[in-house]
Amino acid sequence: MSVSPPSPEFVRLDEPEARAVLARNHVGRVAYSFRDRVDIEPIHYVVDGNWIYGRTSIGTKLATLAHHPWCAFEVDEVRDTFDWESAVVKGTFHLLDPQVGSPDAYGRAVALLRQLVPGTLGADDPAPHRIVLFGIHIDEITGRTARPPAR
Repeated sequence: MSVSPPSPEFVRLDEPEARAVLARNHVGRVAYSFRDRVDIEPIHYVVDGNWIYGRTSIGTKLATLAHHPWCAFEVDEVRDTFDWESAVVKGTFHLLDPQVGSPDAYGRAVALLRQLVPGTLGADDPAPHRIVLFGIHIDEITGRTARPPAR
């Protein structure tokens, strides 16, 4: 009689657990689509309540999201093949401009991003080409985890 090897366990995270994964990390991927093309790009970010704040440079991603603002955002913590956690946000992309819209949201994003990268938008900015600030409103958040088999 053969004994089956133990299987890993896959479990859905509840909302607070998924938010904790999002809050513990600062690099994720934003996914967006236009017509028959889907793209995904890594970004650094900060999370504040129901908002993910980040910055980018002018380019295809920005042009696409400005016209088709629905996106997904994913963060993973991978320790091993069957030992990981992942949070996925579905939300709406918003350009932040202190002259148009909410100067308070822009100021909040700058302050939070400067906690992550102190030189943000200043003379010591390590990524001075990333001049566009954005927010992704968290409309939905889900998560999953894999746990290694019990030994």
